[in-house]
Amino acid sequence: MLGIAGHLASNFRFGAPLDLTLPIHAVLLYFCCALAFFAFPHFGLYASWRGRFMPFMFGRLILSCAMVLTIGLIFGFLIHGVGEVSRLWLFYWYLTGVSLLVLYRIVVYGALRFLRKKGINTKRVVIVGYGKTGQEMHKRAVQQDWYGYEVAAVYADEKDVAALNTSAVIHIDTLEGINDYVVANHVNEIWITLPMSASAQLHELQYLLRNTLVDIRWIPDMLGLQMLSKRMVDFLGLPTVDLNRPVSHGMRGGVKHLLDKLFAIVALTGLAPLFAVIAVCIKASSPGPVFFRQARLGLNGKKFMVYKFRSMKIHQEHDTVTQATQGDPRVTRIGQFLRSTSFDELPQFINVLLGDMSVVGPRPHALKHNEIYEELLELYMARHRVKPGITGWAQIHGLRGETDTVDKMEKRVEFDLHYIQHWSLLMDFRILVWTTFRGWTSTNAY
Repeated sequence: MLGIAGHLASNFRFGAPLDLTLPIHAVLLYFCCALAFFAFPHFGLYASWRGRFMPFMFGRLILSCAMVLTIGLIFGFLIHGVGEVSRLWLFYWYLTGVSLLVLYRIVVYGALRFLRKKGINTKRVVIVGYGKTGQEMHKRAVQQDWYGYEVAAVYADEKDVAALNTSAVIHIDTLEGINDYVVANHVNEIWITLPMSASAQLHELQYLLRNTLVDIRWIPDMLGLQMLSKRMVDFLGLPTVDLNRPVSHGMRGGVKHLLDKLFAIVALTGLAPLFAVIAVCIKASSPGPVFFRQARLGLNGKKFMVYKFRSMKIHQEHDTVTQATQGDPRVTRIGQFLRSTSFDELPQFINVLLGDMSVVGPRPHALKHNEIYEELLELYMARHRVKPGITGWAQIHGLRGETDTVDKMEKRVEFDLHYIQHWSLLMDFRILVWTTFRGWTSTNAY
C-alpha cells in the first residue's frame, strides 16, 4: 500500500507514474517500503488488533508511517539526494499512504465487527477470578461484543459467585476443573484476574495450566488497588507499576512550581494595598497580631506554618481544634467578612512564594484533623503527595468551610483525589477561572 501510495503521489505531483525518470523518488519509496516490513512489527501493527483500543492503534499506525518517512529522509541525506526530492510529493505520498492503510483497517475492522456480532469469528473465554476486575472484564466482553469474546465459564470462590447472576455462564468451583473444562469445551483463551492476595492460588494455577494449549492472559487486579496512580513504567529494565506517584511529578510539576512562584509575586505585588487596609481593620477590631500562623502538613507530610489574616479574637485551645460555626462569638466583625469572602486566605501567597504551597491544590487541614481522619477515611493522607493549595477542585464545587460530619470530609477528599489523579496545567487554569466566579464565597464559610 505504501508502494501504491508513492505511485499515486507521483501522478498527483508530476502527472506521470514513478519510474527511472525520477530515480531518487523511486529509491526513497522502495527503501521506505522495505523498512516498513521491519518497523511496523515493532509497533505491534501486525499483531491481532482484537480487544485493543482502535483510536490508539490508528494513532500508532500514523506515527509508524511518519517514523519510516523520517528514516527515509535521513537515508536520502546520506546518499546526497534529499535535495532533489519534491516536498510536495512527500506530502502527497505520506497522506495517501496513511489514508490507504487506515481505510484498509477500517474496512477489515468493520467486516469483522459485523461477523462477530453475528456470532462468527468469536473466541470462547474462561475467566479465573471474579472480583472487581473479573466482573469488569466480563461486563466489557458482553457490552463490546464486536471484539468477539464469549465468556463461557468463570472460576469464582464462594464470596464472589453471587455476582455471577446468569445461567448462561458455567461456574467452575475448583482450580483443578479449569483445564478439564477448557479441553472439553473448545475454549480459546483463559483470563486470570485473581487479586494479589490470592498468590497461593496463582502459584497453583501456574502448575495446573502448564500443559494447557490455549492463550492465557493475566490481567492484574488494578481495580482493587485504591491508589493515586496505576501507570506502567520501565524501571531497572523491568515493567513496574507506580501506585503512589502523582501525575504532577516530573518536568510538568517543575513548570507548575515555576508558574506558582510567578503567580505569587504578581499577586502579592498587586494585593499589597488591600493587605494594608485589611491589616488596619484587624488591628482596630481586636488586640493581637495581623497574621495567624498554624502548623500544617505540606508535600509528603512535611510540616510548615501556614499564614492567614487573623479573623478571631485571641483564645487558647488545648489539644483540640474547634472549627468556626455559624454565629461563633470568637469571630470578629472584620473576621466574619474575611472568612465569608476567603480574603483571610490571601497571605498564603507568601507560603506559595516560600515553596510550601501551590496556588491550586488540596486545602491544608489542621494537624488534629489529619490525625482523626487518616483513620476514618481511606486514602485521606494521599492528599499530601502534592503541595496543598490556596484554592482547589473541591472548593470550586462548593466544598468549603465547616466539616462537621465525616460525610462532608469524605466528599472533600474525594474531589481532592480526583484532582491529584487527573491533574494538568489546563485543569489548574480552569480552577483559577472558576475560583474567580464561585470559589471565594460560600454559605458554609463561617
